Amino acid sequence: PGGKPPALKRRRASIPAKEVDSDKIGEMMLPQEFAMSGRLAAFGVTFGIAALTTYVLVTGRDLLIPFAIAVMIWYVINALSRLIETHLNFPGWLSLTASIVFFLVALGLIVEMISGNIASVRDAAPAYQANLEQLIERCLKFGGFEEMPTIAYVIEQVDVRALIGGVAGAVAKVAGNAGLIVIYVIFLLAEGRTFSRKIEALFPESDRRKEVQFILSEIQKRTQTYIAVKTLLSLLTGIISYVVLISVGLDLAGFWAFVIFLLAYIPTIGSLLGVVFPALMALLQFGVGSEFLTIAVGLGAAQLVIGNVLEPRMMGKSLNLSSLVVIISLAVWGSIWGVTGMFLSVPITVLLMIVLAEFPQTRPIAILLSADGKV
Repeated sequence: PGGKPPALKRRRASIPAKEVDSDKIGEMMLPQEFAMSGRLAAFGVTFGIAALTTYVLVTGRDLLIPFAIAVMIWYVINALSRLIETHLNFPGWLSLTASIVFFLVALGLIVEMISGNIASVRDAAPAYQANLEQLIERCLKFGGFEEMPTIAYVIEQVDVRALIGGVAGAVAKVAGNAGLIVIYVIFLLAEGRTFSRKIEALFPESDRRKEVQFILSEIQKRTQTYIAVKTLLSLLTGIISYVVLISVGLDLAGFWAFVIFLLAYIPTIGSLLGVVFPALMALLQFGVGSEFLTIAVGLGAAQLVIGNVLEPRMMGKSLNLSSLVVIISLAVWGSIWGVTGMFLSVPITVLLMIVLAEFPQTRPIAILLSADGKV
């Protein structure tokens, strides 16, 4: 009585002492602790990088906005060069030269048009102000608000001259950075010639180098495809809008067509603003009449057909962003970089999704950014 069974004694005697060592048991627990601490460290590093990135984007906006615009221009030039090389069978250097010359000529025409239109708008601002006051007065009488002078007073404080001056100041600020943007584009084009040699030096192993080159090639090809298609559709939208505006006789038709071209890069909101702004201009110039209805219906139909018929067919899955992600991207980049950030929000998000989709570690994030999980 009280003794242990012989089998148990033999089992206990057959176990080596090192297998029941307490230090060994403690060492067996360490991998789980290391895994937990590793996850916490990875989360902390990710959060720190995100916070630092946000801080740099906010504080360095004056330096980063011209660089971001330069990167987009660089992608447009490369996409146009590849298009010329593919369809016209030009050598690489000649297609790149042709795309640069074409872009410079287009940029010069745009700058000349904007400068002339801004002067015309400033000269016509008093007449627009008078038309606006008459339109407000008619709306107040129609709505029965004649005995509410406070509302009339508040609305009459809308100063068209000051509004136009603010827009002109924003355009002038972008024009002031044109020299810096051109310098960035030149260095990006020069850097592209030596980038392949840097990849070879960074990855001497053949298999690893081919993998990296393939990933970078896919990222560049998809990004250039998106920017080229989006630019083509935006240009088509601007041309159709210009035809509608010039047929009605709207002042500054070329300027508003260029604004519509830029707004077409902003999904949903840009299309809406591309109809609202010229329609308001028609109200200031013509009042409520056939001209206003022609502009509203014509521009609205053009935006509807291009946005819902042509763009899905040409864009395919290259813009497979979630609608919620698009709205959040507009709000975030708009709060960080202002109006310029809103223009660049979707291209930046598309670039981010393309890059994240190419790496297994970050592919889940790209899936969350997509509309249907297909990236």
